[in-house]
Amino acid sequence: MTQEQRLTILKHNIQRPHTTANDVLLTHLLQAGEAAVNREGIVDDGTADYENCVIDYAAYLFRKRDKDTGMPRHLRWQLNNILTSQKIKAAQDDV
Repeated sequence: MTQEQRLTILKHNIQRPHTTANDVLLTHLLQAGEAAVNREGIVDDGTADYENCVIDYAAYLFRKRDKDTGMPRHLRWQLNNILTSQKIKAAQDDV
């Protein structure tokens, strides 16, 4: 998925699909979201799960700038599930 596609989906996620006013910030948040996902130990395997997780993380970063809230449960579960799945797959590939 291209960065432009990610940006478009992120805009829909945060319900601002028709504005370009925040494009620089949103692009930065996508990069920060991807870095955060990678720090969790998740690798870009080209799946929709990975892409969606990066976009959801960027949306979380966008929303949390106005409030002091913790990470949403669905995002934490998504990160844990992807990481677990990738580790299981890696272990199976090693056998």
